[in-house]
Amino acid sequence: MGEPTTRADRYDRGRTVLDVIDGTAGANVIDALADVAPELGHQVVAWGFGEIYSRPELAPRDRQLVTLGMLTALGGCEPQLEVHINAALNVGLTPQQIIEAFLHSAVYCGFPRALNATFTAKKVFAERGLLPLA
Repeated sequence: MGEPTTRADRYDRGRTVLDVIDGTAGANVIDALADVAPELGHQVVAWGFGEIYSRPELAPRDRQLVTLGMLTALGGCEPQLEVHINAALNVGLTPQQIIEAFLHSAVYCGFPRALNATFTAKKVFAERGLLPLA
């Protein structure tokens, strides 16, 4: 597939990547924006996933580790963390690796943010039947 040249092409490529990585969680976010900020939803798909997530220099698994770290560092991003924890599981990270990333983040982001991220992960793991962790 060549480089997308139109707005619709970029959106289509982004939607394909979004669906593979985030599944229904990503689609739900875009759908929730449709009646209030459809352009924001379009940009998340076309630019975020069509232009950035589709780049070959980092594997989807690595992109999710980076994303989890940044959302943890920002703090207050638990709804987005929930989506990206699911995405991390979808692209091959294990629950143990996700928890290890949050433990590591405590050194750089502080315990409160690491705890918030870990409790968000616990919620996702419970919803996916992945608790207790061994």
